[in-house]
Amino acid sequence: MSIFHYNNFRVIRDKQGTPLGCQGFIRQWTQKILPIFVGRVRNVRYHVVYFPLSTGGVMDFYHGLALGLGEEPKYRKVDLFRQIQQAIERLYHERRITPVLILDEMHLAKDAFLQDIAILFNFEMDSTNPFVLMLAGLPHLQGKLRLNQHRPLDQRIIMRCRMRPLEKEEVAGYIEHRMKQAGAKHPIFTPSALEAIALQSRGWPRVINTLATTCLLYGHQLKKDIIDEEVVRMATEEMGD
Repeated sequence: MSIFHYNNFRVIRDKQGTPLGCQGFIRQWTQKILPIFVGRVRNVRYHVVYFPLSTGGVMDFYHGLALGLGEEPKYRKVDLFRQIQQAIERLYHERRITPVLILDEMHLAKDAFLQDIAILFNFEMDSTNPFVLMLAGLPHLQGKLRLNQHRPLDQRIIMRCRMRPLEKEEVAGYIEHRMKQAGAKHPIFTPSALEAIALQSRGWPRVINTLATTCLLYGHQLKKDIIDEEVVRMATEEMGD
């Protein structure tokens, strides 16, 4: 089991050298690190199930997990628990496939849900772990897990990764790279605009994406070819409303 949250971790970059955000990191981890960890070490295949907690409630998560494992979800919670456990065991023991379960936005998880996670992924009194579980969330997820009622779950985590926010120069490179990917032939954001976005976003890629997109929408409305600091100010005010 591993925990990944978005603070104080070295910057992960793609093959062009561009810093990655949280979901970019998860994608790279799944595509490049996981095959080494699971495929070569255990000599088995793996099956990835990704579920962001922000997309629904707790029962939506259990239903989504069952569906991701190829099951038709049961109705009652207790039956769902057993169904999920049996599906994991069949994949691992019968088909030699390791389920890799990635739970995102876990900082939104309620205490009862975290306690359920500890129960749901308890196999044969922890004598075996026929799965890889990754919990991803904002830094205060770690604070939640340190509470006494979540200590059993916290003690089972064997790897912890933290991603720090981007530096000012990295924010500029990140935006310029994303604009090139979108087809831009010349710089769209002025240096002062990039600096303002870095300041307002505090280096968090998700906020950078939202703010930069809002800037582009404002620029289009104002018929501007270049996004300057004034447009960033307007976009920031819009997001703050």
